[in-house]
Amino acid sequence: KGKAKAKAEPKAKAKATDGTWQAKAEPKAKAKAKAKEPKPAGSFKVCVCGGAGGIGQPLSLLMGMDPNVGELCIFDLNVAMVPAAGVAADLGHLERKCAVKGYTMQVGEKPIDHLEECLTGCHLVLIPAGVPRKPGMSRDDLFKTNAGIAKGIVEACAKYCPSAVLAMIVNPVNSVVPAMAELYKKKGLDPMKIVGVTTLDVVRANKFVGEIAGKNPNYINVPVVGGHAGVTILPLFSQDKVAKTIAADKIPDLDKHVQDAGTDVVNAKDGKGSATLSMAYAGARFGRSVLAGLSGRRRVECAYCKSDVTDLPYFAQKVVLGEGGITKLLPLGE
Repeated sequence: KGKAKAKAEPKAKAKATDGTWQAKAEPKAKAKAKAKEPKPAGSFKVCVCGGAGGIGQPLSLLMGMDPNVGELCIFDLNVAMVPAAGVAADLGHLERKCAVKGYTMQVGEKPIDHLEECLTGCHLVLIPAGVPRKPGMSRDDLFKTNAGIAKGIVEACAKYCPSAVLAMIVNPVNSVVPAMAELYKKKGLDPMKIVGVTTLDVVRANKFVGEIAGKNPNYINVPVVGGHAGVTILPLFSQDKVAKTIAADKIPDLDKHVQDAGTDVVNAKDGKGSATLSMAYAGARFGRSVLAGLSGRRRVECAYCKSDVTDLPYFAQKVVLGEGGITKLLPLGE
């Protein structure tokens, strides 16, 4: 045992003196300590606002399968493709521990007047509510409609679950997130609770790199920084061990492939929908990471939020998710 300890110490020092890897060395040590005493699965309350829509239904299904979810609330308007209560009844038959309940509101009414029971005690609120982008629709048009929808839900959250993490899937994320975070700030609440879900950009970058390199995208992790629209989407291919092997002359086209992927899906669906299934997958991946963080298991994801990493007040970068939501913003790296 004494010899084993003596051998272990120099390794620890070597890691600690290597500035580049120091931050990574600590979580590894913690991970080993945690492996001995696995934390029990959480029992968190999660609400999906817009849960009966194209993104909302598959997102609700995936969140209902998360072992950290104890209670799942599905909220939508009476004009949704199916009633929220119907989605809840359907999901209530899964072989999972979570209880599922649906909540419906009439069009034109205010969420703050109807969502007390639905939102009280929520730890995570996923918000894919709003209208999808149609071909030829500008993001300004989209903002006018969707910002109003988001504002109603965010004001209700501020009243009934002010400490919950609000994962914004409402497009355009680049405009909606700053507007809602400023609203929270004016109410004296933490603007870091308002988080733009940009995980789909990461998911797409990983998938496209995997296709080119002939590798499993599960083992690829390309950070995507900047924003969540067009040229503001900046995949950092050089920071992934597989992606950095791709020839430099292929990178501009790969950048464009990631940036235009949402439009490609809108066009492929011939104006009858946007990226719903892949967005639900990405939203659930982010949601799972938030809940893992809340239960004491540190996770790192890219997200768009209030930021001091660059000169821009809102930016997508790697964030550490822990107890309370975002606990740290990580630098962009080389």
